[in-house]
Amino acid sequence: MASEKVETVVANYVEMEREEEGDSKSSSAKSKLSKLFWHGGSVYDAWFSCASNQVAQVLLTLPYSFSQLGMLSGILFQLFYGLMGSWTAYLISVLYVEYRTRKEREKVDFRNHVIQWFEVLDGLLGKHWRNIGLFFNCTFLLFGSVIQLIACASNIYYINDNLDKRTWTYIFGACCATTVFIPSFHNYRIWSFLGLIMTTYTAWYLTIASLLHGQVEGVKHSGPATMVLYFTGATNILYTFGGHAVTVEIMHAMWKPQKFKLIYLMATIYVLTLTLPSASAVYWAFGDMLLNRSNALALLPRTRFRDAAVILMLIHQFITFGFACTPLYFVWEKFIGVHKTKSLLKRALTRLPVVIPIWFLAILFPFFGPINSTVGSLLVSFTVYIIPALAHMITFASASSRENAVERPPKLVGGWAGLYSMNIFVVAWVFIVGFGFGGWASMVNFVHQINTFGIFTKCYQCPKHKV
Repeated sequence: MASEKVETVVANYVEMEREEEGDSKSSSAKSKLSKLFWHGGSVYDAWFSCASNQVAQVLLTLPYSFSQLGMLSGILFQLFYGLMGSWTAYLISVLYVEYRTRKEREKVDFRNHVIQWFEVLDGLLGKHWRNIGLFFNCTFLLFGSVIQLIACASNIYYINDNLDKRTWTYIFGACCATTVFIPSFHNYRIWSFLGLIMTTYTAWYLTIASLLHGQVEGVKHSGPATMVLYFTGATNILYTFGGHAVTVEIMHAMWKPQKFKLIYLMATIYVLTLTLPSASAVYWAFGDMLLNRSNALALLPRTRFRDAAVILMLIHQFITFGFACTPLYFVWEKFIGVHKTKSLLKRALTRLPVVIPIWFLAILFPFFGPINSTVGSLLVSFTVYIIPALAHMITFASASSRENAVERPPKLVGGWAGLYSMNIFVVAWVFIVGFGFGGWASMVNFVHQINTFGIFTKCYQCPKHKV
């Protein structure tokens, strides 16, 4: 019975794929370039989207986390949270396929509707779960967009300090607002590809430049020095591998969403080849100096290679801003009733109000680095770790739901018993270590930044003569 069910579902997805391919053929006759650069939905598009979105500005703050954690803990936490993030991304993909399958049996047509995480929770578990998911997901993506905007100002300052970081935030806020014209994740094909090239260059620039620079005179590696710094660093890494808040939207943009299961894991493995060498090399070279420089670029001498890294990261942060903000655009469109309109201009204009609070918060709390840990502990911990694990356990709590599940647990994890054991571990660990200790440490550090620099600070961590 279960196998027949899976076959039916696969048939539905194949039929969907043919419809999309048919649309693509008709459109490719009009514009082959548009199809090549603008309209994506393959497994490769999803992989590029996941890998590009997962490591953005956080690449520049991981050496800062290593200075808080120490080398060994920094490496171990990256591996640990990389695997944990891949696991919960898998859970989200399973719940998406389960929800979509049930709705398609009810003859629901999603061709003009983008499914989102809160709708998956609503369909499987009811309105209370929908409200919880909507709150955490939207708040996380809101601050995720804020972080990208802060990062833009922080990076551009290192090649042009004629303007302070707050002024640069005004400028890049206006630039990032242009993402309202990108309709959906289908249209990030070329951007995802280019974004990953940009982060790859930056990661290897950090690695090679640090090794060539060598260790600074009298370098110290005293981390971990305090509990506050230790758990602050750990939650920044939790945040790093918690970029799958847009998993459902990326899956929905695929022609065959059921193929997503291992994509995030493959993306994480690639990302680790960027983050581990770069963070280790920068920390080896500069040690405790990073405790007062959350952006790794600030410690490397200015060269044309560093300027190239800054420019590429600026472009990538624009892309990642779009990734984080697009789901918020969808929620807003649905709220005011324009989500299904075919007018791109009308949708773009109605999206603009979403950018305003992001702009304001980036100016209010421009704490590049510490804000990552705060968002990681208070929002990421629930959004992409605790809620998906709990939702999966409750969805398949009954024997009948497990028997009729579209996606069964892989034998590698020990069937349903192994899956539940892993989910319980994820919930307990993230709640105690990520939200509990991490929340305490990151808030202490965040309040320290406010007391030291103040809100609306003009130029965070700038040399005194420039402030």
